[in-house]
Amino acid sequence: MFIKDWKKEIFTIPNLLSLFRLVLLPVYAYIYLNATEGYQFFVAGTIMAVSCLTDMVDGKIARKYNMISTLGKILDPVADKITQFTLTLCLSLKYPVLRPVLILFVVKELFQLIVGAIHLHWGKMLPGALMAGKICTTVLFVSLIILVLFPQMPSQWITAIAIVDTVFLVYSFIRYIFAYFGKNTMVQDLHPEQ
Repeated sequence: MFIKDWKKEIFTIPNLLSLFRLVLLPVYAYIYLNATEGYQFFVAGTIMAVSCLTDMVDGKIARKYNMISTLGKILDPVADKITQFTLTLCLSLKYPVLRPVLILFVVKELFQLIVGAIHLHWGKMLPGALMAGKICTTVLFVSLIILVLFPQMPSQWITAIAIVDTVFLVYSFIRYIFAYFGKNTMVQDLHPEQ
């Protein structure tokens, strides 16, 4: 019975899609970092677009077909963050102007990880991702994939994208700080007393 439940927990379509996204990352990184021709950048951008598409689809499948699992609740956001980190890291190697975006992203995610773990230890957690975080993730994915697809973009546009990404990351970071520590904290008890 345990084996059957274990397989049911892991081998769901949403979980397999999240794992697929993780498998795509080294493929993307290899192609992008070694790209010299336009079609190679296009292939790298297409891989990331497919990754984003599977991210949108897996959540819908999980909800529609009741495939929500504990593993999926962990695996999906982890795959998101690793994908964003890989994308930002690879691009910052090509465009130094994006390095502050990478640093801010890492600081923000470490804050959420550490503070989230501490609150979890206290029996508390946020009920889900904040809208500011979701918007920030969308802006990051779209803007960075555009940079992958158009490697000959003028430097002013690249700088503009870096500024826009920084603004959204800062806003999202501030919203998470207030969600955890603000006057109107959004943190909820995991086991509210009956």
